[in-house]
Amino acid sequence: MKGLMGRKTHVVHLTHNDLDAVGGDAIHRMHHGKVFTIWSSVGKFPHLFGVIAGAPGKGDLLSISDLGYHTGMETKIKKARSNGWRIEWRDHHRWTDEERDLVAGMVDLLEIDTSVCATAIVARDLMPGDAQAREIAKVVCDYDLWKHEDPRSKVLGQVCTRKKNREYVRDRLVEGKITDAKIEEEYADISRERDEAIRMSIKHAKVYTGRYTVAFAPLYGYPSETAHAIRDALNTDIEVIVSSNGRFSIRSVPPVSHLIARKFGGGGHPPAAGGNFDFNLPDRIFFFLLKRTKHYRKLVAIADEF
Repeated sequence: MKGLMGRKTHVVHLTHNDLDAVGGDAIHRMHHGKVFTIWSSVGKFPHLFGVIAGAPGKGDLLSISDLGYHTGMETKIKKARSNGWRIEWRDHHRWTDEERDLVAGMVDLLEIDTSVCATAIVARDLMPGDAQAREIAKVVCDYDLWKHEDPRSKVLGQVCTRKKNREYVRDRLVEGKITDAKIEEEYADISRERDEAIRMSIKHAKVYTGRYTVAFAPLYGYPSETAHAIRDALNTDIEVIVSSNGRFSIRSVPPVSHLIARKFGGGGHPPAAGGNFDFNLPDRIFFFLLKRTKHYRKLVAIADEF
């Protein structure tokens, strides 16, 4: 964020921090040329949006992608507009009709399509008919939408879980390269680390049975892959992978992940979403020692409602 005030580009791209964000950023650069990119977690998005909104826009474009609505966003949009920002927002997460209607009248463009990944929306809008952009979107959507039909998507998806790799992968995509020797080497190293992380999560998994069979496990890395492994090993319907700070990733066979996550201050997609358990200090200590928390039963009770 230090470079925001002194930026020499006219496009600021505020996006998520996974492969879908990387693909979307590559296409932004293919279309716009120079772009000032800000990577954001879901939790940090409101804060970062607020910081940008408070900076002089000078008529420049703030392009938001792969990040969904949060309560109170309209205040930040008004501030950004008053400071001279143009705003385009492309997302593939679930929005309510009220949220969509509220934001649509305040920005220059709002494009929401839950049937594809965010990269595909960016490609369709910024580079329609471009074969390279279409190929990038195809690979990214294969990973982000859990299709798993293209083996290249798994490689890129997991390589991008390491922060240091995002811009390298993005720059290769801009060049028209889906992978190279460095990316493959990084993937091999990640695979070894991932397998151990999954083993530890499964070892400490807790299973609750209600309307659905729900597994909770501490996160040691690679939440999506861990959820898949737990589902295969324990035959679960819903998997919740929990970080030490209370944030969690949820995956589900029934299309309810986003509904459950919304009850915990989050959101996402029907099969995959994220939320936050409100951990206090005793919660953190208890979770660290015993790998479980009182919040598990609350989530199971909420899941039973859907």
